[in-house]
Amino acid sequence: MPRYFVIYKPFGVLSQFSGEEESTLKGVWDFPADVYPVGRLDKDSEGLLLITDDKPLNHYLLNPKFEHNRTYLAQVEGIPTPEAISELQSGVGIKVEGKTYFTKKASASLLDIAPTLPERDPPIRYRKNVPDSWVKLTLIEGKNRQVRKMTAAVGFPTLRLVRWSMENLTIEGFEVGEVREFDQEELYRLLKIKPAMLAERGPKFNKPHIRNKKK
Repeated sequence: MPRYFVIYKPFGVLSQFSGEEESTLKGVWDFPADVYPVGRLDKDSEGLLLITDDKPLNHYLLNPKFEHNRTYLAQVEGIPTPEAISELQSGVGIKVEGKTYFTKKASASLLDIAPTLPERDPPIRYRKNVPDSWVKLTLIEGKNRQVRKMTAAVGFPTLRLVRWSMENLTIEGFEVGEVREFDQEELYRLLKIKPAMLAERGPKFNKPHIRNKKK
C-alpha cells in the first residue's frame, strides 16, 4: 500500500534525499526508503511538500494537462498596486529555459494582514526604508521558480515564499520541519482526486525507483 507524507519543508533544505544529510530531506525526518518528493520546492522556499511512493499520483500531479490548484504566500518587497495584482491574475511574461513564457490565469490578492506562519530561520533581511507586504497567489501550473519570476516581473521581488496548499491539502497548523502521514483515502479527498482519474498513465510510471542508484 502506498504511503503519503506531508512535510513543512524548512528554508535551506533541498527537496531531495541525495547529498549532504544536513541540507536534504534526510536530515529532517527518517522517511521510508522508497518514497520521493512530488515535484520540488527551491532551497530558499518553504512549505508544503508531498512525499510518496505512489507513482500514478506523482505522474498525475506533475503532468501539466492535469491542472490543479497550488497556493503560495509570498512576502514581497514593496506594496503591489491594483494594476500589479491584475497583471499577476491575467498572466505575465517570464523566462523559462531561455524563452519568454506567458503564465496562465491565476488568482492573486494582496493580504491586509500578514499570515500566521512560523518564523523563518534565518529571517529575511529587514530594510527600514522599504516596506514589505504579503501576496496570496494560486496557480494551476508549476514552472521553475515561477512565483518569484512573476512577482519580479510586476516590480515586487519576493523576499519569502511559502507553498501553503495543494487543492485542500494545507500545512495549516504545521511547525517548520513537521511531517504528518496521511492515508490514501484522506489524501485523495483533500487533493480532489478519484482513483479512476489516475488511469491515464504509461507503464514507465509503475516501475520501482531505486534511490541513490550508482551509475
